[in-house]
Amino acid sequence: MASVHYPRTFQGFLNWKPETRYKYEWNKGKIEKSDKMKQLEVFILKALSRLFILTSVHRKGDELMTEVDTMTSEEQLRRPDMAYYTKSQIIGMTKGVNQVPAFVIEIISPSDNQNKILEKNQEYFSAGVQVIWLIMPNLKQVHIFTSPKNVQICTDDDICSAKPVLDDFEISVNDLLTLPS
Repeated sequence: MASVHYPRTFQGFLNWKPETRYKYEWNKGKIEKSDKMKQLEVFILKALSRLFILTSVHRKGDELMTEVDTMTSEEQLRRPDMAYYTKSQIIGMTKGVNQVPAFVIEIISPSDNQNKILEKNQEYFSAGVQVIWLIMPNLKQVHIFTSPKNVQICTDDDICSAKPVLDDFEISVNDLLTLPS
């Protein structure tokens, strides 16, 4: 098997076209590799997309988008599983201006490193993110962070909310994580 040659500069990373089953992010000169989404995770994203279509902000042109390149600092580029962008942020993106979403969703797999997840949360909040959902399908939980110190752990019929960013984006854990039969 051929070895993978990783780029050594940020510009090299941006131009790099890896042909693998992984998702890559840039973190202070290092490349972080994680598995791409599994079928269950795609189902969750689809459920969230359908829910978002019903929101008042969607009708105004805002979007919940998957894996958009987001600079959280001069040295860090992340690709959140999903992120909320306003219409004006989307226009800014088309002009090449980095946009930091106010709401981020990450789907956590059993192989994800807990310390890296919490470090990434800190990074998101430092960049201006206001709400983070960590969806943990294997535990049937959603951890909702509204600051690095404030977290709500939702299970079963608990309602997951994206307030204060999105007032009408809510779903129970059971509705989010129950597969159709």
